[in-house]
Amino acid sequence: MFYRSNSDGNGGETTWCFSQVKGTLEDDVTEADLISCVEFNHDGELLATGDKGGRVVIFQRDPASKQCVPKKGEYNVYSTFQSHEPEFDYLKSLEIEEKINKIRWLKRKNQAHFLLSTNDKTIKLWKVSERDKRVTGYNTREEGGRPRDPTRITSLRVPTVRPAELMVEASPRRIFANAHTYHINSISLNSDQETYLSADDLRINLWHLEITDQSFNIVDIKPANMEELTEVITAAEFHPTECNLFVYSSSKGTIRLCDMRAAALCDRHAKLFEEPEDPHARSFFSEIISSISDVKLSNSGRYMMSRDYLGLKVWDLRMETKPVETYPVHEYLRSKLCSLYENDCIFDKFECCWSGDDQRLMTGSYNGFFRIFERGCGAGRRGELTLEACRDAAQRPRQPLRARRVAASAKRKKDEISVDCLDFTKKILHTAWHPHESIIAVAATNNLFIFQDKF
Repeated sequence: MFYRSNSDGNGGETTWCFSQVKGTLEDDVTEADLISCVEFNHDGELLATGDKGGRVVIFQRDPASKQCVPKKGEYNVYSTFQSHEPEFDYLKSLEIEEKINKIRWLKRKNQAHFLLSTNDKTIKLWKVSERDKRVTGYNTREEGGRPRDPTRITSLRVPTVRPAELMVEASPRRIFANAHTYHINSISLNSDQETYLSADDLRINLWHLEITDQSFNIVDIKPANMEELTEVITAAEFHPTECNLFVYSSSKGTIRLCDMRAAALCDRHAKLFEEPEDPHARSFFSEIISSISDVKLSNSGRYMMSRDYLGLKVWDLRMETKPVETYPVHEYLRSKLCSLYENDCIFDKFECCWSGDDQRLMTGSYNGFFRIFERGCGAGRRGELTLEACRDAAQRPRQPLRARRVAASAKRKKDEISVDCLDFTKKILHTAWHPHESIIAVAATNNLFIFQDKF
């Protein structure tokens, strides 16, 4: 079965097909090569990935791929740099991993690009710039850079600027450190492009991009007695247009919207989004699977999407009592929660993302599967889709992806895969959607798969 989506943001239909895969397809993969975050920039021309080895790899859209007919969503390596190194906290005898937890792009203001990257403790602001010219004809030094003997300088030369081979340089412009006691799980840029927030398990801090030695604590849920701790912060994000609003989610399945105009310390939320729990459906695993792993505000700013272990929920910011849409991602795993608890998969943190027009949602699952949902189409209808990021897709470039189905029971159809045959080591935790086109990026272990509309 092939899949055609009813919407692509331009009013046409989308036929998803494979475009590219980045990274080796060999079975021997080192831990440092595992991709830990994926992010498009604001115009979709650049795509950044971070990995567990502390590296950031930036891909650039191939200009020729946009001009050809049909258009292609092809990206080439633009820059690679080491963002973070492993560190050791001697005071707490704690090793700090170099793993990149989040990457966020700043909107472009000049020829250079800027992005924020963070590991568990330190946030860095990087400048990525191009240099395709060089200056020659210095008076005080040779072409190789060695100083000239002043006694041999008999004439004055005017330095000239000449074309040179293109170089892409990444340099750290700001380092924001020593502000988080616990591991950073989120960073989010404000719509004013001057401030950003960073969140760990118990606190959210507000930073100014120009000030590295001071941040303001705007949320603190740490109890006086840590034995009374009942929930932690799991994700936080600024509103896309209202610079005073931000949301944060918790391990209890709640989302709080805060208004910074109300108070300097936003311990009192403006709105609380929480779905009442069905007492008849409560089990040992209820609290674990209700924990929200990611929250994303829509591009319009009206809606908000949250991801828990088994599903996606879409909330209207004007209605707190219940979500306006609910999408089961892998409901067939409900019967497997005991084994998923034993192998720790139940604690996996899946991310989610919006399409550029806010009409589609995407998130990951197991066995290399990722889900795409058409808003307004309920479960089991045409708008619900399971696709797979795998080597087989790479062997059929530009061919429509085959929709996958999972059978929850022992009886399965010919084109279905049994839930007992799923590979839980192939997790799709990180996905990203191009802000203007039907191009998606899916991280599968050390590989970055890029899929696109066939156009």
